[in-house]
Amino acid sequence: MDDCVHTTVGSAARTERTALAVRAVLEGRRRGASMLLPFAGPAVVVSVAYMDPGNLATNIQAGARYGYALLWVVLLANVVAMLFQSLSAKLGIVTGRNLAELCRERFSRPVALAMWVVSEIAAMATDLAAFLGGAIGLSLLFRMPLLGGMVVTAIVTYGLLLLEDAGFRPLELAIGALVGIIGLSYLAELFITPIAWSSVLAHTVSPRVPDANALLIAVGIVGATVMPHALFLHSGLTQRRTPARTERERAVLLKFSNIEVVVALAIAGLINMAMVIMAAGAFHHGHPEVAEIETAYHTLAPLLGIGAAGVFLLSLIASGISSSVVGTMAGQIIMQGFVDFRIPLWLRRAVTMAPSFAVVALGVNVTQALVLSQVVLSLALPLPMAVLLWFTCNREVMGAYKNRIFIAVIATLAACAVLAFNAVLILQTFGVDIPGLPG
Repeated sequence: MDDCVHTTVGSAARTERTALAVRAVLEGRRRGASMLLPFAGPAVVVSVAYMDPGNLATNIQAGARYGYALLWVVLLANVVAMLFQSLSAKLGIVTGRNLAELCRERFSRPVALAMWVVSEIAAMATDLAAFLGGAIGLSLLFRMPLLGGMVVTAIVTYGLLLLEDAGFRPLELAIGALVGIIGLSYLAELFITPIAWSSVLAHTVSPRVPDANALLIAVGIVGATVMPHALFLHSGLTQRRTPARTERERAVLLKFSNIEVVVALAIAGLINMAMVIMAAGAFHHGHPEVAEIETAYHTLAPLLGIGAAGVFLLSLIASGISSSVVGTMAGQIIMQGFVDFRIPLWLRRAVTMAPSFAVVALGVNVTQALVLSQVVLSLALPLPMAVLLWFTCNREVMGAYKNRIFIAVIATLAACAVLAFNAVLILQTFGVDIPGLPG
């Protein structure tokens, strides 16, 4: 009991020290490179959404089937993510409201409720990918039934979520550690896997969709990278973390927020590209049929050694647990923001786990469920992108911090590009021939 009390007090103290350090920077009493560290946190947490098992599932298929051909999609999606996550963070810092709260306050109730339903579906699709990914990793690593892996994942994620009771810093540090594990794992994989770096560079800057099936994976990559729930979450993490007392302090907060977004999501983007590169180097020549996480693991062991396969599972577990935590946090913000209602953490966790247990109980192919969940996210994405763009371009909401014309135009083009991807996917699903797209 005493150990638990000391841990809670120590965790709360970390939050207090971080808040004091941020205040010292805002007041000009702390300078140097170390002044960046207290501001690191919100974008690191959000970056987990860009490295979840849904990313891994789509990236394995992209690399195995098409080699490095879809790397440009990963790059494009991460650049769009940087732009929109910076807008989400700015919304929270400037208004003191998160995206869901502003929707409730400024739209009619029927519209807000409809948006809430769509956003909740997206949050459940997110958790489906995260929860199943962590469970698959645990079941393969420890040779336990998938159901056992799901139970362990549920317990661990719930334990991590309880850290939030001690303030924002302990949970930020825990998620940052898991991000570090994911990043180091894929760095190790790049040293193990044979890679044609000249082809990597060429395909990163050469937009091309090899065939119609590649389009489904490309849309899945967009859905797995630019995440609807992350747009809601980021504004919620920044809205009250460090309230600005003056306009100068608000400008400083925005500056450091933008730096953190670029750094955190650049790392997330590199990890995503490493996933595709690893799959391309390991599977494309000889095993292009690899399309499932379990198959990838069992194929990696004889190809590159048990060490490579073990590192692969370690990254999958860290990804699944961290993204499940983040998905639950986003779900709470979405519900509380749209309908001004909060449910107990254990109930939120149980509700978001339900689809995962249903998938396993019905015998659905788990990896295919992960990929399809990312397509659902991509289809739900235009809604939060559009309202976020609307609010941040609105002087009544943002005042002097409304988007400049250049940013507004670029963000609009990015949102239209995502809409175009989704429209092509829908046409393809209904069997409509698309001119210029190979069959």
